[in-house]
Amino acid sequence: MDSIRNPYAPGAGTQPPELAGRDSVRKQVHVAIARLRIGRPAKSVLMVGLRGVGKTVLLDKMRADAEAEGVFTVRAETPENRSLPALLAPQLRLALLRLSKVENAKDLALYGLRALAGFVKAFKLKYNDIEVGLDLDPEVGLADNGDLEGDLATLFEQVGRAARSAGTDVVLFIDEIQYIEEAQFAALISALHRCAQANLPLTMVGAGLPQLRGLAGNAKSYAERLFDFPMIGPLAPSEAQLAILKPAHDEGVDFTPDAVGSILDRTHGYPYFLQEWGKHSWDVARQSPITLTDVDEASSQAVAALDESFFRVRFDRLTPTEKKYLRAMAELGPGPHRSGDIATTLGKAVNSLAPLRQSLILKGMLWSPNHGDTAFTVPLFDEFMKRIMPGPNWKTD
Repeated sequence: MDSIRNPYAPGAGTQPPELAGRDSVRKQVHVAIARLRIGRPAKSVLMVGLRGVGKTVLLDKMRADAEAEGVFTVRAETPENRSLPALLAPQLRLALLRLSKVENAKDLALYGLRALAGFVKAFKLKYNDIEVGLDLDPEVGLADNGDLEGDLATLFEQVGRAARSAGTDVVLFIDEIQYIEEAQFAALISALHRCAQANLPLTMVGAGLPQLRGLAGNAKSYAERLFDFPMIGPLAPSEAQLAILKPAHDEGVDFTPDAVGSILDRTHGYPYFLQEWGKHSWDVARQSPITLTDVDEASSQAVAALDESFFRVRFDRLTPTEKKYLRAMAELGPGPHRSGDIATTLGKAVNSLAPLRQSLILKGMLWSPNHGDTAFTVPLFDEFMKRIMPGPNWKTD
């Protein structure tokens, strides 16, 4: 087998050769953007799901789809401890500069750039991570009051009006939204609400971990009416099979049915894991078809690759006590688990562990599907924890 022609693409946000099972949500976003473009109301979309389900890949594909239809897009990923103004200001500048090149929108776009200049000036001291170059002087009194909720809404209005004059949409594609601080998230929701009320063609397509739904509701009570929250989960068996077989078939290579079945069993249909097993099975195999023996041999390599990258990068960010908490969860199985059961496994009082649990939620390692329940945000992390902290002595090590 030619490793150079290996079609599988495990990686952070790397586009897989076959984007299987996501047509319905892609259509949902396409319809929402198209409705706004003709002046019809549409909800913003916030995709939620665990790590490894392909949210980032899907977000980038949707953005490419939108750009191909003439939509003006803004792309940002929210890192921890980065302010929303610092995240949005450079991207909105680029969108307004593009809009200023459309004759019908030029004046409104330049007015929007002056609003952005006032916005940056007002918040540069409060959020000292803002770095954006602006050539225009601020418009006094426009988006410069120093109140993030009101000023961001005013700024979005100016961008939306310019987009409407240009006959297009501006769509914010934002990843890892769960890391936006609550008050700033509230300001973002309020600004999008203002645009929806004014029927302006500015919307957001975002992605984040499952707790994003609760975070949005906590930030603004009307968020559930402003957003759709499609759940992006593992692929159904037929979709997972397509994700494995089609890239190989395109290269003239096949898998035996039991080899495909083994990959689906081991990966549970999670897109990132499918790419890892596909890649290593291809590299191990000597000829087509790829067999169950090949998959068995490749599995140790796939697990090692996941342990050293996908899992380990998250494990290394944890404190010793956080690691023990997750190891206790792993002792109980994949989850979700009751907080009391985790505390019992650790031999601790449940109330004493609440700050630790909250810290892990803020780090994006855990989420709460229901009150009192705790679950991993990373699929198969329980198996990794048992590999990285083996044996009976993990409580005392």
